[in-house]
Amino acid sequence: MTSDKSLIIIGAGMAGLSAGCYGRMNGYRVRILEQDMRPGGLCTSWERRGYTIHGNMAFLAGTGPGVAHHRIWRELGVFPEIQVVDCENMLIIEGRDGRTFYLHTNLEQLERHMRDLAPDDGRLIDDFVRGVRVFLSYQLPIDKAPELLGPGDMIRLLVSRFPLIRAMKKWQKIPLQDFARRFQSPVLREALGAFGGLFSDNLPAVFLLLCAAWNHRKSFGYPVGGGLKFARAIERRFLGLGGDVQYGSRVSKILVKDDHAVGVRLEDGRELYADDVISAADGRTTIFDWLDGKYIDARIRTIYETWTVSPCVILVSLGVSRSFPEVPWSAAGTIYPLEQPVTLGGQEIRTLRPMIYNYDPTLAPPGKTLLRLMIPASYDYWDSLRGTPDVYKAEKEKIAETIISRLDKRYPGLASQVEMRDVATPLTFERFAGNWKAGMMGWELTAKTASRSIPKTLPGLRNFYMAGQWVETFSGIPGSAISGRNVIQLLCRRDRKTFVTSVPSH
Repeated sequence: MTSDKSLIIIGAGMAGLSAGCYGRMNGYRVRILEQDMRPGGLCTSWERRGYTIHGNMAFLAGTGPGVAHHRIWRELGVFPEIQVVDCENMLIIEGRDGRTFYLHTNLEQLERHMRDLAPDDGRLIDDFVRGVRVFLSYQLPIDKAPELLGPGDMIRLLVSRFPLIRAMKKWQKIPLQDFARRFQSPVLREALGAFGGLFSDNLPAVFLLLCAAWNHRKSFGYPVGGGLKFARAIERRFLGLGGDVQYGSRVSKILVKDDHAVGVRLEDGRELYADDVISAADGRTTIFDWLDGKYIDARIRTIYETWTVSPCVILVSLGVSRSFPEVPWSAAGTIYPLEQPVTLGGQEIRTLRPMIYNYDPTLAPPGKTLLRLMIPASYDYWDSLRGTPDVYKAEKEKIAETIISRLDKRYPGLASQVEMRDVATPLTFERFAGNWKAGMMGWELTAKTASRSIPKTLPGLRNFYMAGQWVETFSGIPGSAISGRNVIQLLCRRDRKTFVTSVPSH
């Protein structure tokens, strides 16, 4: 499939790979430039002493046919190539009063469990379950880029999906922490608050309801094999469509002529040209470094000056020479309180959340298991260690030792069974993916930002688009893929082409 028009896409993360695939489906000549030597961006994994360290996602929306995202993953060649595990629990939270909350993936089971734990909170539980059932009954409208919705489209959406839109607006405005505090039951207050704390203290409650709905529809599972295997599946789809990806190609400038993007300059001095440029890379670097901040307005300046970047993390991975048959399946692990708080990376930590990948034997040698812990981190603390490599290394060692000693108390004998340890800090993720302040999901999702749109074009600059987490709010892996798809829809509309998709034959 050929076209007279060529695209350069900066970044081979989820948004860049997705834009590349849909660009090829629609006849554009596509070249993806990636600074690293492999695809995926933050959706990645790496090898250490026979273990595969799973670097990002714990679960994925669209793993089954119950939600609209699934068709996009099929178009991108992910399924049925990638095997999926559907866990019985999304998350297990042990309370300080000794009781345990199971975020069951089956809604009826979850409702019974919540009522058993909180018999006096029936009205709140009713409200929660009603909201989840709304999301069970309706698909999120993701087929058409929001920028292309006309008045007629909006009317049809309002008529056909009014309960969905009403529920979205209601639950987007309620921070999950505020919703949790409404419960009389201490265990539900603590558990729902802890779920929100995994992502952001300001996380809207709608995110929990969507997770519960996708779980019930068996479409919020775990893709077996780790992030890089997932990314490689989309890379194969892109290459199979005739796309070109060049690794080790670090961009230093976006070339502009007469206010038209015409190509890029690489750090090695080479200049590459195309009819259009799509940046699926870090937003701040794109706008203020590669384009010198020349193409902004008050709206964009306000976003970058006032919005909060999503939280960063320390990722501790352990290879352990044992299995954990006694541990119940839980995609996001088990949160449990520590007897005494510990300070890790300059932050006080009161709970731990080990994810024990006993349901993915591909990540460890036979009879052994990968453990992973994502720990909240302060970017400023780690940034202060940037020029002191010895101190930086010592802090990483201290964190590993502290985590192992605390896990040994819960799983006796574990300390002597650890044969691989790896600590990735915010500086690791910043270096690897280029994310501003090491934000794992671009902008922090809040009740304010959840309903705000971010332009995929820049004022005064033509033939240029942006895709990914910096033009979406809390998009994660599915939202980044949809963002790349939407950008190609914008190009097709501009070029008066019918946007088409296809599913590969297997």
